[in-house]
Order: sequence, then C-alpha cells, then structure tokens
Amino acid sequence: MTAVTVSDKGQVVIPAGIRKQLGITPGSRLDFRIEGQSIRAEIVRTVVPTTLEDGYGMLVCRHKGVRKLADFDIAKAMRKARDDRG
Repeated sequence: MTAVTVSDKGQVVIPAGIRKQLGITPGSRLDFRIEGQSIRAEIVRTVVPTTLEDGYGMLVCRHKGVRKLADFDIAKAMRKARDDRG
C-alpha cells in the first residue's frame, strides 16, 4: 500500500507506478465511491495516447495536381473559391 498526503484543496497525487499500471493518463476520468471506511476509485474512461501516424490519411486534398502540402498554394485556392462564387 502506498500512502499519499491530501493537499489543502483536497487533491492527491496518484503515484506514477499505479498510474502506469492502470493506464491512467492526463484526461482520464475516475469515479469515486465510498465503501464503508474506504474510498474506491474506478477508471471511467482512459484517453488513448495517439501518434502522428494515427492521423495519416485523415486530411485529403481534392485539388488536382496537389500531392503534398508544400504543393498547395492557399492564396491561389482562395482566389479560385472567390471567383467561383460569382
């Protein structure tokens, strides 16, 4: 068992080893219940860590001739959009 100190604001720090073992990351939600003279904390949901690669393919450019972001000319696209509106 690990003991922690409660701050003036009622806050405690969950020890790093416990956070790691249970997958508690920033943004995780905990549900607290009183069971007799004990407090039970249950993980409601955990924020799954993501990587840059997880987002690959989410953004698609439908402009002809644009294969990568460096090829995209925002000023040209804005002029075309303005001209298309009439």
